[in-house]
Amino acid sequence: MRGLTAPIVKLVVFAMVTILASYVLLATITNAGYGDQTTYRAQFTDVAGLVAGDEVRIAGVRVGQVTDIGLTDDRESPMAEIGIEVASDVRLPSSVQATIRYRNLVGQRYVALTEGDGSGGQTLSADDVIPVAQTKPALDLTVLFGGFQPLFQALSPDDVNRLSYELIQVFQGEGGTVQSLLAHVGSLTNSLADKDQVIGSVIDNLTTVVGTVAARDQQLSDLVVSLQQFVSGLAADRDTIFDSLQTIDGLAATTSQFLSDARPPLAADITALGDLSTNLADSGDVLEGFLQLAPTKIDLITRTAVNGSWFNFYLCSASGVVTLPVVGTTQLPPGGAPNGSAGCS
Repeated sequence: MRGLTAPIVKLVVFAMVTILASYVLLATITNAGYGDQTTYRAQFTDVAGLVAGDEVRIAGVRVGQVTDIGLTDDRESPMAEIGIEVASDVRLPSSVQATIRYRNLVGQRYVALTEGDGSGGQTLSADDVIPVAQTKPALDLTVLFGGFQPLFQALSPDDVNRLSYELIQVFQGEGGTVQSLLAHVGSLTNSLADKDQVIGSVIDNLTTVVGTVAARDQQLSDLVVSLQQFVSGLAADRDTIFDSLQTIDGLAATTSQFLSDARPPLAADITALGDLSTNLADSGDVLEGFLQLAPTKIDLITRTAVNGSWFNFYLCSASGVVTLPVVGTTQLPPGGAPNGSAGCS
């Protein structure tokens, strides 16, 4: 039993340290506060991006957190209303100003409390409301960065991040000065000035393009007018075009059916053509002899129609035998066209 005492003590100490460290870590992550807290309300025109659990700071020191976010009961012009918890030992003057500010570029926010003018020593009580006249919403980054968009397009991502963070800090009244911001912007614009040759080349090319377009303004105008007339003509004939499309669709269907029906006979004809070409190849000598004799034969055949659109027949030679009862058999002499006649040559 004595041998187990030391390990048990070490285990208990380790467990306590682990639990304490986990509690501190959890409290840090959840922005949990310690000690007594006093609850106040604050009205804003816009609380976009603010969530329950965000910090409440005074002079950069965390003194509380946002507990809830909702709307006022005014149905005609409702405004955003948040609940904040502040350490009870921190007394807020009645003129306190509440401003929503950015913690970082990720978009996290916090509520900054500052002392206003004319408090007269009066302080807020628990559940008192800070009116909208004493609050300011978060800076609208869309409007802010929109003005710097041409500059951002020419910068690297790291330069954009640094410049954006400085812009937020300056316009929120935190850290830095407008002078340092302008110095940073100046260094960036100097970087752009180093590329003046490229920028000048782009401007020159753009000038050439604009000049070319200006020199052909009449042609461009005619093109636009012709295009407008063309589109108007299409619009006027849309019914005819739609009817034509339907007719084309029918033609395509008919053609497809025709090709489907003609495919088997066409395949058979192609097969037969292959057989014919094979036979012609096997009878090459006969075909060659025919082609050699064909011109002579055709020339002889065409002579029968040389005198018109009819055929001429010549009796080149004739002979015969006549048998009579009294005379007997008589041989007739040969007759016909003269020797050397063109029709009988």
